[in-house]
Amino acid sequence: MSTPRPFGRALCAMVTPFTATGELDLPGARELAGRLVAEGCDGLVLNGTTGESPTTTDAEKTALVRAVCDEVGGRAAVVAGVGSADTRHTLALARAAEQAGADGLLVVSPYYSRPPQPAVEAHFLRIADASGIPLMLYDIPGRTGTRIEPATMLRLAAHPRVVAVKDCAYDLLGSSRVIARTSLAYYSGCEELNLPLYAVGGAGFVSTVANAAPRPLRAALDAYDAGAVTESVRLNQLTLPLAELMMASGLPGTVTAKALLGALGRPAGPVREPLQPAGRETADGLLKAYGALVGSVAAPL
Repeated sequence: MSTPRPFGRALCAMVTPFTATGELDLPGARELAGRLVAEGCDGLVLNGTTGESPTTTDAEKTALVRAVCDEVGGRAAVVAGVGSADTRHTLALARAAEQAGADGLLVVSPYYSRPPQPAVEAHFLRIADASGIPLMLYDIPGRTGTRIEPATMLRLAAHPRVVAVKDCAYDLLGSSRVIARTSLAYYSGCEELNLPLYAVGGAGFVSTVANAAPRPLRAALDAYDAGAVTESVRLNQLTLPLAELMMASGLPGTVTAKALLGALGRPAGPVREPLQPAGRETADGLLKAYGALVGSVAAPL
């Protein structure tokens, strides 16, 4: 049975570039988006946590979606993050993203208020019913405080516009059960699980590390698809040092991604408070790990 991939396989959770003074940098966003697609990203996820959605305005979110759709439309899927803790606000963000040209919506479970499962399900159904484009559900209980339980996921999968999941639940058994019983496309949101989830029927990944290194991440999936399983494991292992520095060093992935992009001379700019920029030592370590990775991986597209 073929794995559904409504947004492709290799998706980047793109940072939102800012100018040196902290304003939205739309030319930089266009440049970064175009580069990511040229380097192998099938899709771009905008206005997620990596894109600093907690500190960008609704108008900035819409402008970013419109600019990136204009830059890469037809060459890559654009998925707009529209999650919030307020269903009405999420609906407004979803309508604006759809009107701006997004191909899909990333909708996180309501955070902090920790609603029970029937309320979580009702939240997603409200967005799906009101939308004319497909939804990717974002299951990240470590941040939201609320899991989208597998039983809830099974019910939501019956909705024609609920087509995918960004999976950060760290429950490979639960994810495998849903994959086996539905047509939901499961995208790993945790770099260390990219290959394991793919091997049990996942669709691909939505990656923060892909802001800087989409080719090496994609190479592991390419090798797996070619039947070179041992090679795919080797390629995946090569990505782990950079992934660990970016995602498990104690700093948010937004901070490390922007530090590395800045060191590489690519559009990124500063982070917005309350986040603080990475120090020089961190940036140097990221650049060293990045150099080692790209020097070790030949990843033809």
